[in-house]
Amino acid sequence: MSTFAPGSAHLTCRALVVDREGRVLHVRNPAGLPGARAEEGDRTLLEAALRAVTERTGLARGDLCLTPELLTIPVHVEAVGPAHDEFTFALYLAHELPEPLTDADWSPVGQIKPVALRAKSHALKLHGRPEPVNASALIHDGDGRYLLHLRDDIPGIWEPGAFALLGGGREPRDRTLEDTLRRELAEEVPGLVPAGLEPYAVEEATGADGLCVPVQVFAGRWSGDPDGVGLAEGVLLRWFRPEMLHRLRLSPGTRDLILHHAAGPAARAPVIPRPAKAPDAGGTELNIVGVHLYAEDGDGRVLLGLRHPDAAFAGSTWHFLAGHCERESAVACLVREAYEEAGLVIDPADVELAHVVHVLHGPSARPRMQLVFRARRLGGTPWLREPDKCLAWRWWDPDALPDPLVPYARTAIDGIRTGRAYSELGWCPA
Repeated sequence: MSTFAPGSAHLTCRALVVDREGRVLHVRNPAGLPGARAEEGDRTLLEAALRAVTERTGLARGDLCLTPELLTIPVHVEAVGPAHDEFTFALYLAHELPEPLTDADWSPVGQIKPVALRAKSHALKLHGRPEPVNASALIHDGDGRYLLHLRDDIPGIWEPGAFALLGGGREPRDRTLEDTLRRELAEEVPGLVPAGLEPYAVEEATGADGLCVPVQVFAGRWSGDPDGVGLAEGVLLRWFRPEMLHRLRLSPGTRDLILHHAAGPAARAPVIPRPAKAPDAGGTELNIVGVHLYAEDGDGRVLLGLRHPDAAFAGSTWHFLAGHCERESAVACLVREAYEEAGLVIDPADVELAHVVHVLHGPSARPRMQLVFRARRLGGTPWLREPDKCLAWRWWDPDALPDPLVPYARTAIDGIRTGRAYSELGWCPA
């Protein structure tokens, strides 16, 4: 989502609201798309556009939803004058309105101005029919129990301090909503892999920004120990039976969804338990693959980032630029993460493996293979592209590394400086 930082620039934020007939919302005075200047109190540029809609038309935020085509990315950005930029965000009308609006009208797409915005709207085929942009998992064990996730009770979290289904929002690189769900599960609970995920229902929720959020719910089966899956986000995971739900802080929609599922035959579909293997057990165990950037400036200093205090892992701690491998090669992951997190451009030909740390964070956690790559050249200067994850990028003298520093990052730096290619952390001696 585009963030707003106060400054001398004049930033105007407009909303292109499309209804189910493909018409666009225009205000009457002054005529045009609803818009407002971004103010210091706006957390994001989209926030300013939403404020313009609610103030100028009387629509509530819950009457609107994001478009699956764009999500929170502006549909159009234009420089309209010196130090004056205009951002336009596309939104769909979430529900049919019971009454006409008093100070606004619905107009054909052909009346959109400027012409460039009209052309983009035509190219994107913004049809105005809401579709799910989030995905969640209704996980049951085949014996009447349902898995619920207790969210952090901190500002900015969706449904803070409440029990909820696992899941999250679609990102532009997700091909399908099932891809969204599997990515979210891998990020939130790396050791949980449900069986038989299938679309079950579409639920409407209210996002942290007040927008209506259609959620595709997938049902799946799993029967493991919630304490053994390496929870990376939130407070805890627990199994609950339907008769316990009235005692929990839980959205009515989620409660009704579970009760409806529990009344059907699928709730008693058995699964064969597969207990987590101990670290010394025989057989194959999947490892999570992490990819990290080791970059030095001309003075031999190492690039590290200070993680956000609310980060799921190592909050308020210095660490490499890093990420988890998705369905991609490790080098492709490094190139993608470097650009997404810090705006750095890396040529894969300039990358070499510098060190590997095999990490085990606890007896029930999944092992992690941390690959540290050296980039011989970087394109660009690191800057904060994801301020909700990283607060600062700095170059550090390897003889005076910051504290706190992620332990395996310190191990990798020491190994690189001494010429060692491999290290282990957390494993019991053989």
